[in-house]
Amino acid sequence: MIYRKFQDLELSGLGLGMMRLPVLDGNDGTIDEAAAAEMIDYAYHNGVNYFDTAWGYHNGNSELVAGKYLSGYPRESYYLATKFPGYDLSNMGKVEEIFEKQLEKCQTDYFDFYLFHNVYEGNVEEYLDEKYGILEYLLKQKKNGRIRHLGFSSHGNLDVIHRFLDAYGQHMEFCQLQINYMDWHFQNAQEKVEILQKAGIPIWVMEPLRGGKLANASKELTAAMQSMRPAETVPGWAFRFLQSVPGVTMILSGMSNMEQLKANLATFETDAPLKEEEFDTLVKCYDEEVKKAGLPCTACHYCTSHCPKELPIPELIALYNEHKITGGGFIAPMAVAKMPKEKRPASCIGCRSCEQVCPQQIKISEMMTEFSSMIGM
Repeated sequence: MIYRKFQDLELSGLGLGMMRLPVLDGNDGTIDEAAAAEMIDYAYHNGVNYFDTAWGYHNGNSELVAGKYLSGYPRESYYLATKFPGYDLSNMGKVEEIFEKQLEKCQTDYFDFYLFHNVYEGNVEEYLDEKYGILEYLLKQKKNGRIRHLGFSSHGNLDVIHRFLDAYGQHMEFCQLQINYMDWHFQNAQEKVEILQKAGIPIWVMEPLRGGKLANASKELTAAMQSMRPAETVPGWAFRFLQSVPGVTMILSGMSNMEQLKANLATFETDAPLKEEEFDTLVKCYDEEVKKAGLPCTACHYCTSHCPKELPIPELIALYNEHKITGGGFIAPMAVAKMPKEKRPASCIGCRSCEQVCPQQIKISEMMTEFSSMIGM
């Protein structure tokens, strides 16, 4: 395992993201604890010392699993990160209540890293509103030693990041961003990185494989990769890309099975950043592909907890993208036809509750209408 310096700490180059732990029967809220415990233990004993969870992951159960299994190791031997769930505006006045509950769920007296979760257009006003006292409370917890390092994550646009840093930047020790070669230009990741580099704020990376999408590159892109580095795996290229970005300290990966974990651990045995030519070729190739891509859903499941109809939104978006990108076909209609009628896109009532918490700012209601029209369901 390679390690990165952060202040006086040595952090594993790969962190275990606990948003995509193995689940039972495809239910995101029911974690397969036996499999998750095995993965956590394997990661821990193979050099991973950073574990990232959050209030909303796995319908609130990720923090419980983190506490249950990480508490079996000496507390000073790993670093635990969680986040204040401001992506849901109803939480804004509950910072103390939620923080105390998080300590209880995670079975710890302190968090090594604590973040403002997903600063974006839909909540930056509230995050910066002094009446909620969020920053004040978190700084108090830091002073009391219950937060060791304070930062933020963001899926917001450039203006949002500038605004947040202008207000709170002096208190932010790190920032977690969605960075990968698909989003380098598509979601302005390059410019966001440059903002943080200029501010001198270390960068944490989420979605390095774009929800698994970059683990399965196209034939054309795979061929380009193999021509430059024949021995490198396709997922490995995504991590090497990030190892090439100055300022990147922590790379998080939400791994769902032991096979993925072992493969990623093997990649992080070495630090092998891309050469400039390799970097540019990768970005150029994917810039061409992204023009043909569909909606940028990462299957984070924030939307599903806010849907009054309990629609399987990430699954429907994936099917929409498949149908849209391939220009039709039978796969999406067949899959939707197997769903109960009340779970199909036509059941969307257009309330936009899901859109209020979508990190990718997808116009989900519009997608549902279009998808329903496309497939007649």
